[in-house]
Amino acid sequence: MNTIHPPILHLALALTAVLLAGCYPSQHGLPATIQTHHGESLGSLEVNDAKFLTLIERTASIEKLVSGFDWAEGPVWIKPGQAPVSYGPLSWRDGGYLLFSDVPSNTVYRWKEGEGLSVFLKPSGYTGKIPRGGEPGSNGLTTDSEGRLVLCEHGDRRVGRLEKDGRHVTLADKFMGKRFNSPNDLVYNAQGDLYFTDPPYGLLGTNHDVGKELSFQGVYRLRANGELTLLTDQMSRPNGLALSPDEKVLYVANSDPSQAVWMAYDVKADGTITNGRVFFDVTPLVGPGKKGLPDGMKVDRDGNLFATGPGGVFVFSPEGKHLGTINPGEATANCAWGEDGSTLYLTADMFLCRIKTRTKGKGF
Repeated sequence: MNTIHPPILHLALALTAVLLAGCYPSQHGLPATIQTHHGESLGSLEVNDAKFLTLIERTASIEKLVSGFDWAEGPVWIKPGQAPVSYGPLSWRDGGYLLFSDVPSNTVYRWKEGEGLSVFLKPSGYTGKIPRGGEPGSNGLTTDSEGRLVLCEHGDRRVGRLEKDGRHVTLADKFMGKRFNSPNDLVYNAQGDLYFTDPPYGLLGTNHDVGKELSFQGVYRLRANGELTLLTDQMSRPNGLALSPDEKVLYVANSDPSQAVWMAYDVKADGTITNGRVFFDVTPLVGPGKKGLPDGMKVDRDGNLFATGPGGVFVFSPEGKHLGTINPGEATANCAWGEDGSTLYLTADMFLCRIKTRTKGKGF
């Protein structure tokens, strides 16, 4: 394990609140590509085991909500009364809505039942003045124990936090003095420690980008006191991650077509990880007939894993049995529990959709 303690991490910079022009929640107009859908469904359910039907009704449909995004990612449900901002329209300050990223368009969108879609934050992950392509925006989103929005910011190559008054705080942007690749997804544990992944997808040249400073793709733990630890550098494309309900297991997706697996690690008492093993391998499924790769994931309160991969959202028992798949028919990047915890929202390429389940997510 490599650990950086706060002075070495330059916390004077990393924890300085920086007011960034244009980074306040926004009321930009929507792109012309955006379409709202009512009463439309897509995809199908694939049942491998009877237990799947205890989690999702056989007749449940995947409801299409909005389409027209470039690559939707990183959804997080904002519970009523726990809004990440203390200003702006009243409906933003009330909570009860979904936030998610459109990575190429450098935007965080907000969707709420009865109100529809609006731009919440733009730019979301790249604040540079030189226009760039690729995947510059935010990717994974989460909230901390105070309800503040925390973002993996591809273009700025950091993990950042939006304060409730609109200020921006950099939580971490370097390891051993070298800039991250492009933080991708993140999850908090109950102690306030933040686990996150750092693949190269936000770099224009990905793994061969001339600006890449680290020779590996890491999984990290950032403690509440600012201490940064590299947990593993042995994954080729670490991506989505999740903690089991008892926080004794960390799951990490590897979105490498040649090694498309979900890894499981035991979490030690000090928050570091050990005993890495393949939880499930879908490398043989990768190809044109099964869109997507292992990516974002969430767990329900019973420890079942809902993990996006080739062909949709794989549903696994805690023991690693593939129970079935929620298949929207598009490459599915991520998912999040919402509403009362029984609705699973999906970001599937250009679509935002949802499905009702018979379980509830961790934290509800």
